[in-house]
Amino acid sequence: MMKKILVIEDEAQTRDILVESLEAEGFDTICAENGRVGVKKAQEYLPDLVICDILMPELDGYGVLITLRQNFLTAKIPLIFLTAKTTDVERCYGMNLGANAYVTKPCTVEALLAAIAKVYQLCTVLK
Repeated sequence: MMKKILVIEDEAQTRDILVESLEAEGFDTICAENGRVGVKKAQEYLPDLVICDILMPELDGYGVLITLRQNFLTAKIPLIFLTAKTTDVERCYGMNLGANAYVTKPCTVEALLAAIAKVYQLCTVLK
């Protein structure tokens, strides 16, 4: 079971809600306030899953995903985009870069947990 989740979100209130909700479900969470810090934490902690916003300062979510996929230590870590970018073009771009799921904000905790469960199932099948 996926236990360690890295949440990369620049908006403090959203980040806190995500962390609280995931911890209430039994996940260990690590958080980062921007993409640059998120990449460092992913390389340091090697989480089971990354949940990442797209619109962030310093390094956006697309940059985070590209960077993680280029490093052999982090290349296989599943990533879910959680974002306000809702167009089909943006969704396709994120998925084509290698995101495992794309969840639009605002979303319920249940919707996020369903995406986590789906990604976990897929990753287990593909191993």
